[in-house]
Amino acid sequence: MEAWNASAARRAGGGGAPSHDALRGTARTSIEAEANRLVETYADTILRVSYTYLHSTQDAEDICQEVLLKALNRAERFESAEHERAWIIRVTINAAKDLIRRQSGRATVALDDIAEPVAPTRATEYELEARSESVLERVMALPLEYREAIYLHYYEGYSIKQIAAIVHASESAVATRLSRGRSKLRPALEGVRHELDL
Repeated sequence: MEAWNASAARRAGGGGAPSHDALRGTARTSIEAEANRLVETYADTILRVSYTYLHSTQDAEDICQEVLLKALNRAERFESAEHERAWIIRVTINAAKDLIRRQSGRATVALDDIAEPVAPTRATEYELEARSESVLERVMALPLEYREAIYLHYYEGYSIKQIAAIVHASESAVATRLSRGRSKLRPALEGVRHELDL
């Protein structure tokens, strides 16, 4: 086949169709561009969604890589950017739940549980970071169904209707989860809100 392409190119004076190597290079560039677009657009969202389920940065990174590869290899085109984003989040949630199921029988120690030395920061930055982490810790301590609804609504900006479609629940169930999640957070965050009003 390559001999035929080479002889055809010679007959055409080198000005014929692009060579196999040139086509392969163009395809590689196109795939790299799409991969970069997916990473820039969705990597942060995938990491945050998967972390809400897994509480492990390393596992969240693994899920991120897995979801980005699935999106890159997906043959079907998306109807819109919203459809693509919803698909990415749904696949992320499913991958995180699958990992939880696989790990449920194994005892592990998360690397996040091992204390890392932290460089000293200014007191005000440290206080703000501690308060922010305190809120995040309280959100992450919620039961999964509340944590999921609160995260998708407040951090990703989804409406109740959109969350219902993503998590395969009714709108009233999502609204109830949001309400109950907020109720569980309210007493724990009263002190934090008061501290931030200093």
